[in-house]
Amino acid sequence: MQRITGLLSRAAVAVACCLPLAVTNAQALDYPTRQPHILVGYPPGGSTDILARLFGQYLGEKLGQTFIIENRPGATSNLATEAVAKSAPDGYTFILTNPANAINASLYKHLNFVFLRDIDPVAGFIRVPNVMEVHPSVPVNSVAELIAYAKANPDKLNVASSGAGTSIHLSGELFKMMTGVKMQHVPYKGSAPMITDLLGGQVQLTFDNMPSSIEHIKAGKLRALGVTTATRSPELPDVPTVAETVPGYEASAFFGLGVPKGTPKEIVDLINKHVNEALKDPKMLAKLKDLGGIPLPGSAADFGKIVESETAKWEKVVRAANLSVE
Repeated sequence: MQRITGLLSRAAVAVACCLPLAVTNAQALDYPTRQPHILVGYPPGGSTDILARLFGQYLGEKLGQTFIIENRPGATSNLATEAVAKSAPDGYTFILTNPANAINASLYKHLNFVFLRDIDPVAGFIRVPNVMEVHPSVPVNSVAELIAYAKANPDKLNVASSGAGTSIHLSGELFKMMTGVKMQHVPYKGSAPMITDLLGGQVQLTFDNMPSSIEHIKAGKLRALGVTTATRSPELPDVPTVAETVPGYEASAFFGLGVPKGTPKEIVDLINKHVNEALKDPKMLAKLKDLGGIPLPGSAADFGKIVESETAKWEKVVRAANLSVE
C-alpha cells in the first residue's frame, strides 16, 4: 500500500509539473481568442505607425482576429514601451520596435524598464535608410553645399526630429559630430507633425525615415540631399549617400515586433512565422519596396541580435555627443 501511495504521489507531482506547459500549449493552440494590441509610441502617420498597420492587417487576416493599433505618443516611445513591458506576457500586447528603443537605453537615465531585459524580440520587419532632406527654400543641392552653408550660417538652420532620442535626432547629431556644423535641434512629438512643419518651411532640415518622406521627395515638395545608409537606396537611386561626402557616416532605422518578457514561445514562434511569410508575400514586398524598406527575415533570436547591436552602436553616439535625458 505504501508503495502504491508513493507511486501515486510521484505521478501527481509529475502531472502537476506538466500542467503549466499544458496550459501554455493550449493557450498557444487557441491563440488568438481576442483582439491583440500593437502599441506605437508615436502619433498616426509616421513610419512606425505605417508599418504597424501594414503588418497588423496581415496578421489579422491570417489569424482571424483584428490587431488593434494603439498610438501612445510620448517620451520618444518610452510611454508605449513601458506599457508593454508591464503588460501580461500573454501574447496580446506588442510593441512596434524601432530605433528609439535602442537609443533610449543609454539616452534616458531613469527609465522604469530595461528594454533588452523586459522585452522579448518576436520578428524583424524592415530596415530603412533615413534621408537627409531640406525644404526647397534652403539654397543647397548637395551635402557638401549644406555643410558649407551651415558653417557660414552657424545655428541658423533648424534641424527637426520626431523626438529627442529618435534615430532621426541621432542621425543629425552624428552628422554634426562628424562635420563640425552647428544647427539648432527642434524635436517634435512624432514624424507626422515634423513633416508638416518641414513642408511648410517652419523648419529647414531633417533626417527622416524614408517611408514617411519618400512621396514628398518624389513629388518635389522636399529636396533629398543624401541617404544615411552605406549604399544608395534602390528607391532613390539618384540620391547619393551622405558617406560619399562624409566618409564613414552611416545610420539606418530598423523596425519589428516585441512582447513582454516571458510571453509563451509558442505564440512568439507563431507570430514570427507569419511575419516571415509576409516578408515573402509579393503584395507586401511591393508595399515595403514603396516605403524604401529592406526586409529583415529571420528568427526571433536573429531580430534580438539586431536590437542588441543597434543598442551598442547608438550608445557610442550618445556618449560621444554627451547627450542625456533625466
